[in-house]
Amino acid sequence: MATPLLPSYLLALVPVLLLSSYLLLASTRRRRGSGVAAAKDVDGALPLPPGPAPVPVLGNLHLLGPLPHQSLRELARRHGPVMQLRLGTVPAVVVSSASAAREVMKTHDGDCCSRPSSSPGPRRMSYGLKDVAFAPYGEYWREMRRLFVVELLSMRRVKAAWRAREHHVDRLVAALMTGAAAAAEKKAVALDEHVFALADGIIGTVAFGNMYGSERFKKKQFQHVVGDAMNMMASFSAEDFFPNAGGRLVDRLTGLVARRERIFRDLDAFFDAVIDHHMDPARVHLDPSRPTPEHGPDLIDAFVALMKERRHHQEGSSLRFTRDHIKGLLSNVFTASVDTSSVTMVWAMAELIRRPAMMKKVQEEIRAAVGDKAERVHHDDLPKLRYLKMVVKETLRLHPAVPLLLPRETLRHVGICGYDVPAKTRVLVNAWAIGRDPAIWGNNPEVFDPDRFDGSDTDFNGAHFELLPFGAGRRMCPGMAMGLATVTFTLANLLYCFDWALPEGMAPEDVDMEEAGGLTVHKKTPLLLVPTRYTRHC
Repeated sequence: MATPLLPSYLLALVPVLLLSSYLLLASTRRRRGSGVAAAKDVDGALPLPPGPAPVPVLGNLHLLGPLPHQSLRELARRHGPVMQLRLGTVPAVVVSSASAAREVMKTHDGDCCSRPSSSPGPRRMSYGLKDVAFAPYGEYWREMRRLFVVELLSMRRVKAAWRAREHHVDRLVAALMTGAAAAAEKKAVALDEHVFALADGIIGTVAFGNMYGSERFKKKQFQHVVGDAMNMMASFSAEDFFPNAGGRLVDRLTGLVARRERIFRDLDAFFDAVIDHHMDPARVHLDPSRPTPEHGPDLIDAFVALMKERRHHQEGSSLRFTRDHIKGLLSNVFTASVDTSSVTMVWAMAELIRRPAMMKKVQEEIRAAVGDKAERVHHDDLPKLRYLKMVVKETLRLHPAVPLLLPRETLRHVGICGYDVPAKTRVLVNAWAIGRDPAIWGNNPEVFDPDRFDGSDTDFNGAHFELLPFGAGRRMCPGMAMGLATVTFTLANLLYCFDWALPEGMAPEDVDMEEAGGLTVHKKTPLLLVPTRYTRHC
């Protein structure tokens, strides 16, 4: 769901929305009567969830603000962990407790695992829902997810991802060392920019191969387009909450439709160029950016092979894998992976720099594990880094990259914690609120404390509903393992190779931890840190 910060211009267009919503409601009632009341009679009349009273036309949209996960937690404190909202004309239920999340994503996962198809931004950027993240639940989605997971998590792809991580981490460490050595005095670096470039480089190499780092590929322009696409999917769209002629008219009048089409054309042109490059048989021998047998094919090579060989189009299968399917999956890969990994690393470093004792503890663990054998951490060192893993868990508890999990939609009536949730209801799981619930995490849920996981088996593998940064159930993020490996490996090397300090005159308590809203939640201000080379090895 887009971050529903209600723009001021929308208030001036309320009459348009009011008229179109009234006509839609009247038409619906003429066709089928009062759907909710009829369904409740059939299903045993469970009560609807409590919630704030909606206002005409807008429903509860005006209550959400720029950081909906925070606003929704405050509303849930008053109305309960299963709360009913009306977002424009869209019925929604917000889940803010681990027990309710368990019912949505485990007990009734099969009934609550679809996606709303009315969101125009995700629909366009996923090439008409030809993807995994936003496609409605059904046979098509199951086949697409299977193909995606098989290619993304194949042994060949896992090995390629580790080579890409090692390469880009080496480049990052070298760049930071060069900058630190060249500076006459200790100079702060914007860590956000460095880790974003690293995460982008890793994903780009896995997906596009060496072409992504070549001079012929306009990487900066592509990054800008992907950023625009993410902002578009996070921006307010009237059609998302008023899926009728009025909502579409508002989006046209505000220029949103034209802007969305421009961004889509730019993204599509990049994807077409990359796919054409991979499909040209002459380039296998003539283009040095094509993968060598040693490195194996990249993700697009695998998808192009699926399209050409039609191995997926087996008897009884309705899926026809096309260029648009490749593009939809690529859109998922770039919009879901790069930002989530980079913001997690920034939040982790921000929390550690505010707590020097914790920073020292995790650095001592890493340096003791690596010893004298190498100049940096290797991936086979990671299993020994127990405290670092606790730091990552605690970061994802307090700062899940996507605090409101991608919205689900009920396929049929379900009962959640004793409340009736009708079919076609949008279900929002507030992972941010659950991660800060004092009923689960004790008296200090807002405090960064990795030791809370000492001796605990709580993990984010989808079995523990108190910790949901990657979701759970059928819709759990398929790229979890790849993203976690990037975050843990990068943090290990940053903490091993450098000692970190704040700019001169700045105290730990001065670090601003305010959030900025969007599809993922960033630290609002850049994280400026001073790296000093750790002289024992690096």
